[in-house]
Amino acid sequence: MSANRFQVGLVQMAMSEDPAQNTATAAARIADAAGRGAQVICLPELYRTPYFCQSETHAHFDLAEGLDGPSVQALAPVAKRLGVAVVVPIFERRAPGLYHNSAVVLDADGGVAGVYRKMHIPDDPAFYEKFYFTPGDLGFKAVDTRHGRIGTLICWDQWYPEAARLTALAGAAVLFYPTAIGWHPAEKARFGAAQRDAWKTAQRAHAIANGCYVAAVNRVGHERDQPGDAGLEFWGGSFVCDPFGVMIAEGSTDQEEILLATVDLARIEETRRHWPFLRDRRIDAYGDLTRRFRD
Repeated sequence: MSANRFQVGLVQMAMSEDPAQNTATAAARIADAAGRGAQVICLPELYRTPYFCQSETHAHFDLAEGLDGPSVQALAPVAKRLGVAVVVPIFERRAPGLYHNSAVVLDADGGVAGVYRKMHIPDDPAFYEKFYFTPGDLGFKAVDTRHGRIGTLICWDQWYPEAARLTALAGAAVLFYPTAIGWHPAEKARFGAAQRDAWKTAQRAHAIANGCYVAAVNRVGHERDQPGDAGLEFWGGSFVCDPFGVMIAEGSTDQEEILLATVDLARIEETRRHWPFLRDRRIDAYGDLTRRFRD
């Protein structure tokens, strides 16, 4: 790729009960993506385990790892050997009793280019993340990698235009959203299509409003945290869209696969020239965004 282009790869995968096996699978998929030309590769949210937030279970805290834990130890050498940058989402153990839902960005030399901690933490049936995760404190930022400047947000962040805007204003050419989102099986028939469509629409809107690429990578598979639970059916659908929201790669709802797409900086320039939303922002009038609600 030229200096104005780089190839992204999304690893849509299903998770086993064995963290070591999931890490080994991720390493193999990263190598596969790199072999197909990917230069910046992203794994799904909490890739190393099944989605444990379906219940509030203290023993699940044992699944957490440090920023220099098994994920980085296993995948940093892979990134260095292949010369690729990798977004590695982890369950971060920062200190006893203090945990984050985080993403480590490994650069192509195997070093850590940056860390992001999920800012928006949901608390819904079978998505009990507030029990596990402290909201992030590192803010919204972009990270320079050998291949390009990227931004990393995580799952629930994808519904918030403020998060996308601030990350884009930091210079990110592409917003990565590692994700774990799925259907409650009992709701799928009635609400499933609309829920998935809203998920795609919200993120495509971030691409359009900010004139940048968006890359969302989800897991697949039906997971149950406790025996007898209905569980969650993760809907896959990983995708990349361009700065005008045009889908340029999209995955299935139920298959493990690797998606590839090209990020073209000239396309960002072209889109922003003709649709100059950043130019016309009224930054003098947005002070109330820091209020919870205008009573």
